[in-house]
Amino acid sequence: MMHRSAREPAHSGRPAAPTRDTEPYPRRARRRRVVALAGALVLAAGTALAAGLGPVGAAAQPAHPGGDARPAAAGGAKVPFTEFEAEDADTNGTVIGPDRTYTTLPSEASGRRAVTLSAGQYVQFTLTAPANAMTVRYSIPDSADGSGQNAPIEVDAGGTTVGNLTLTSKYSWFYGSYPFTNNPGDGNPHHFYDDARMMFDHTLEAGSTVRLTAPDSGSYTIDLADFEQVGEPIAAPSGALDVTDYGADPTGKADSTAAIQQAVDDGAAQGKPVYIPKGTFTVTDHVVVDNVTVAGAGPWYSVLTAPDSLTTGVGLYGKDAGAGGSHDVTLKDFAIIGGITGRDDNAQVNAIGGALSDSTVDDVWMQHTKVGAWLDGPMDNLTIANSRILDMTADGVNFHKGVTNSTVTNTYLRNTGDDGLAEWSDTTKNANDSFTNNTVAVPVLANNIALYGGTDMTVTGNLLSDTVTNGGGLHVGNRYPGVNAGSGTAVAGTFTLSGNTLVRCGNSDYNWHFGVGAVWFDALNGDISGATIEVSDTEIDDSSYEAIQFIEGSISGVRFSNVAVDGTGTFVLQIQTTGAASFDHVTATGVGYSNPIYSCQGDAGFQITQGDGNSGWYTDTPYCGDWPSPAS
Repeated sequence: MMHRSAREPAHSGRPAAPTRDTEPYPRRARRRRVVALAGALVLAAGTALAAGLGPVGAAAQPAHPGGDARPAAAGGAKVPFTEFEAEDADTNGTVIGPDRTYTTLPSEASGRRAVTLSAGQYVQFTLTAPANAMTVRYSIPDSADGSGQNAPIEVDAGGTTVGNLTLTSKYSWFYGSYPFTNNPGDGNPHHFYDDARMMFDHTLEAGSTVRLTAPDSGSYTIDLADFEQVGEPIAAPSGALDVTDYGADPTGKADSTAAIQQAVDDGAAQGKPVYIPKGTFTVTDHVVVDNVTVAGAGPWYSVLTAPDSLTTGVGLYGKDAGAGGSHDVTLKDFAIIGGITGRDDNAQVNAIGGALSDSTVDDVWMQHTKVGAWLDGPMDNLTIANSRILDMTADGVNFHKGVTNSTVTNTYLRNTGDDGLAEWSDTTKNANDSFTNNTVAVPVLANNIALYGGTDMTVTGNLLSDTVTNGGGLHVGNRYPGVNAGSGTAVAGTFTLSGNTLVRCGNSDYNWHFGVGAVWFDALNGDISGATIEVSDTEIDDSSYEAIQFIEGSISGVRFSNVAVDGTGTFVLQIQTTGAASFDHVTATGVGYSNPIYSCQGDAGFQITQGDGNSGWYTDTPYCGDWPSPAS
């Protein structure tokens, strides 16, 4: 989330002198977890994964080590592409990782491994389905002054050279401490990766190869490639107003902001949809939308973009909530690909913003803006669906201040610069919001999904993977300004966290100098009590540190049922506060530390209520001492 300040040290249950300040990441040899769900996993020529890491179909229940069945955890978004990890493809380059050490290239790679190519080296993918488009996640070195540089990589498709794909470091490589800079002299490099996409001039059939070859100089790290079959451009809706008829320039040479705004205003006044045809349109300010449909020819064809900048961006915004907000807006079938090169928390340079009630965002590709969608309420009934959010400098989506009855569903997010999906009840309560069946991969900072206060929240069926630092896969907390009982915004009602799969989640917090759980709870601004928090049918695989964490304030009302923990860097439970939780059919295997529970609270401090079917994690004598070195 934006406006992040350094966390205060934990005030309960933390040893006075942790031993891992200089070694913040586990050294244990980790299995590379692949969550296999029925109909979702495609294996050929190097582990191709539909929907990122997992499912497209219904969940299976493979045998769990030790004889227990895994929960029926879902696997995230159904997506139109097949994803191939570079390290599993044909290559003569160097496989890097696995490594979760912050500020290293593998730590931010999907699966914590990638392939580095030097002069003439290649990585080659073999398609398992027809494709005419490719998105490559990569990293190239930054320029000496931090402003970024461009570099081509040769693409051979089906044995024929189709040209070069231009890669850049302009939108990656951040330095220093939060909110970070583009100055290499500030040290602490991170946010290494970016995505580039291209369409081929013909469809490649299954079995075809696509090879990326490094030129004679430079270093290229390839993390993965997504391949898909893009259909023909979508025709204009009946009676639509075409933005080019208003002077919008599809070549991108002229600024089309005023022309598109006029078309949108006329569309609202006349009750007609507005059409963005095939082309790239430069937009340098907010296009304000209200009571209108804006549709494109598809996110590979209709692109709104902006020049590279920290403070000037392209965005479609609802009216300010203080002015009544916007209503009955539909945004669909186009891309917003900005040029934001760093993070300025005072700049409104998000792809979608403002207040949008009774509205829908469908099949919109958002990339290179600060936040994908930052919505400022009060507002009600927004759905974001079937979209892609890549390479943000801050959050993917944030429901901020009085957003109610709203959802993000079937959306794929990767490489956000802060929380992937968040709701923040900042002084005004959010209520009845949901994040369902999304894939959230590799958030560079903070959490895959975070719930900061609010009432009656639902997080179900999501696939969360590869948290990098200062966060976990799934977080519930009374934290950040404006979230407290006094303002009526604290965690309340029923929080349903069900059917989620967390893979390699949680990591080190560089302020606290100890691990953050894959699933974690924090009551910094006031106790979490009176609410019911249900964590059920959940799979927690290969956690970087502990699987589950309670920290700060007092936390009660949490109930775990049908949860499988398979692999931890340290503990199953890390308890650093008072409170209570119940556990039913919670199983653990592959625990990294000899004692599965960390707690210095004593029996009266945090009450664990055991139900039926628990195994592999409970002890009545928790470990309390210096932070251990994780098992190797």
